Amino acid sequence: MTPGGPAARRLWETDVIRPACAAMALWLVAAAAGLAQGQAIDDLKGKIFDAKMTQQTFAGLKFCDELDGKHFYFQPRGRVLDLEDYHRSLESLTRQHVYNPEKRRPWTDEDAAERWEQVKQEALKDKANCDLVASLPDLEKQLDALEKKPQASEKKN
Repeated sequence: MTPGGPAARRLWETDVIRPACAAMALWLVAAAAGLAQGQAIDDLKGKIFDAKMTQQTFAGLKFCDELDGKHFYFQPRGRVLDLEDYHRSLESLTRQHVYNPEKRRPWTDEDAAERWEQVKQEALKDKANCDLVASLPDLEKQLDALEKKPQASEKKN
């Protein structure tokens, strides 16, 4: 209990406690915004790192114009193949019972279906890799903008 009775307590609450609570609330909001911005910066840095690694390691990068989800980069031959053509080739291999070196037996419908699923996933992955590398300049601009934002607010204070 504050000395001086109820009137002094009201004065204490209005002059000291409420402004202190308001200041604390403002500080918490600013800290949360800073944490959110820090997380956004970290996320962008992660995406930029992924894009640069993809740029260095993805051999099909020069074929990105063709890698649209309907084509995939076939690394052993160093070229882009059409999914539908590849699917017809797999069907032909099963009909003719051609030897499958991976399974050490002739191609079966199950082998062809398994490989078909793999190449569809490759086509999507190749498209995603190309999109990621293409977004690199924009990601770097976004990062620069976010990193400059705190500096501008610090100058005002």
